[in-house]
Amino acid sequence: MHILQRAAPARLQLREMRRYPDVTHGPLRSRLPDRVQIVEVGPRDGLQAEERTLPTETKLALIERLLDAGHTVIEATSFVSPKAVPQLADAEEVVRRLPRRDGVRYPVLVPNERGLERALSAGASEVAVFASASESYSRKNLHRSRDEAIEGYRSVIRTAKDARLRVRGYLSMVIADPWDGPTPVATAVDAGRRLLEMGADELSLGDTIGVGTPAEVQRLVGAYRDAGVPADRIGVHFHDTYGQGLANVLAALELGVATVDASTGGIGGSPFAKQAAGNLATEDLVWLLDGFGIITGVDVRKLAAISSWMATELGHEMPGRAARALAGEASVRRGVAGGSPQ
Repeated sequence: MHILQRAAPARLQLREMRRYPDVTHGPLRSRLPDRVQIVEVGPRDGLQAEERTLPTETKLALIERLLDAGHTVIEATSFVSPKAVPQLADAEEVVRRLPRRDGVRYPVLVPNERGLERALSAGASEVAVFASASESYSRKNLHRSRDEAIEGYRSVIRTAKDARLRVRGYLSMVIADPWDGPTPVATAVDAGRRLLEMGADELSLGDTIGVGTPAEVQRLVGAYRDAGVPADRIGVHFHDTYGQGLANVLAALELGVATVDASTGGIGGSPFAKQAAGNLATEDLVWLLDGFGIITGVDVRKLAAISSWMATELGHEMPGRAARALAGEASVRRGVAGGSPQ
């Protein structure tokens, strides 16, 4: 009995209608921005946590696909020591061969002056520095106290700004640390403000182990606002350990934040914090924002295709949910077209 052949087209039509609803009104939508800038961190924060090291050609192919999907900010690689993160040992070659397009930015992570020198020599035009709001993670990851690590970036940021580079600041463990426990809000605000005062153009607040809830996110973002830091200088970076990633994004957007980090397929985590689950999947984020009519410029179906391709390249299924759902929908479409019975 060909039940699926008759029922599926109507269901799929409804799914298509869902993509463009009238969402210009409503109490929640009225508190959200009209546009969100997605910072795609998969090529760096995603790949650094993978067991399989991808060839340079595959990394560049990933970046090309992300560009084709509509991304305009792609974190390309990291200039940390290849001994610490061998997955990104080809940073110089990746940066030299990046496809340069108008309006596209490629921040790269630099851990110190040496990393900055390497990035500048390779032709980087934007860098990111990485600090921790917690003491233990700073010592385990950066091998310095929190205050020493933050102060150490003063010369790095100054040199980068002198070279007319844009600087992004990352602040990890803003909600809690696996060794220290909850991070005091005042401590997280003080650490982030210091990076901004040193000259960072933007600060990405990272819930590195994914324990945060919307209430905690709003408490933190609200504290930054109260400290005089405007929302347009803040981004958010969530891991989905407890399934709170999308809810936390909405909590931040309600308070004016309009920059969100995400990783296609949901790959990532920290090689230095094993408790950190994957990053928020970009396709899950875009599905949510599309539903509100919020502009990102990114095509969710192309992201889903990239996620499927990455699963093959990395040898495992991707954590992101939307890509799996869209793949299933495509499978149903093929079955309907072929008249497959239920």
